[in-house]
Amino acid sequence: MDEPGTVEETAFAKINLALHVRHRRPDGYHALETLFAFAADGDRLTAAPADGLELTVTGPFAAALAGDDPADNLVLRAAVALRDAFGVTAGAALRLDKRLPVASGIGGGSADAAAALRALAALWTLPADDPRLGEIAGRLGADVPACLASRPVRGTARGDVLAPVDEAGLAGMPLLLANPRAPLSTAAVFAGWDGHDRGALAEGDPLAAALAGRNDLEPPARALVPAIDAVLARLGEAAGVRLARMSGSGATCFALFGTTAECAAAARSIADRQPGWWLLETRLR
Repeated sequence: MDEPGTVEETAFAKINLALHVRHRRPDGYHALETLFAFAADGDRLTAAPADGLELTVTGPFAAALAGDDPADNLVLRAAVALRDAFGVTAGAALRLDKRLPVASGIGGGSADAAAALRALAALWTLPADDPRLGEIAGRLGADVPACLASRPVRGTARGDVLAPVDEAGLAGMPLLLANPRAPLSTAAVFAGWDGHDRGALAEGDPLAAALAGRNDLEPPARALVPAIDAVLARLGEAAGVRLARMSGSGATCFALFGTTAECAAAARSIADRQPGWWLLETRLR
């Protein structure tokens, strides 16, 4: 049982419904146009009162982080940055239940860092709408600002300049995530992008824009992990699928469905045929 005062947050899995890479910027980043959406599920993070700052990682994918320097973990970096920005003297005992695959294109450390900012703002009674939270998120990584909001938004620049979208057509859509248990380096995938600008992401209704869009990182990711081809094929052939695509830099792929029953049937079928894959049957927030 958690002690009194403990705050719990979900690090919602990030989905790039579409991801257009336009060009490489002078600062080394890539100019992106993307539609972010978020699953209703993800890693779980708890923050409890403590004298210092400490982080414990548990869960099915904790072993993937076992060799990392704890000081480099985005959760602890977010905690230190938040404490310093607001002059907080209290500490926190943080526990991350790592339920999502690592290096898989669905937010990972960015979503965990955003959950830490939300949880610690509540634990330390900081104003959740203070602009300093967004500033910290932007310094931690290009995806962290979107993960901090964890609502459908359109991202430009590095993906960190955000604009609201009409989420009515997205909320609650059945969602299936699939990963062949193959981690992928974001840097390696971007390095494999061919540099060709294939055009802008459409404006307007986000689902329509996503259906008309693409993920420009799919080809280099598929070259690095050919199993992505099979994942996309399985998702794309499922009955009732509205959109099947790779998220972010991969290797996690997603499918949106018209009904929960269709999503569940696809999950059962894929689990039977590919028992080694990681699957998450969920919905869009």
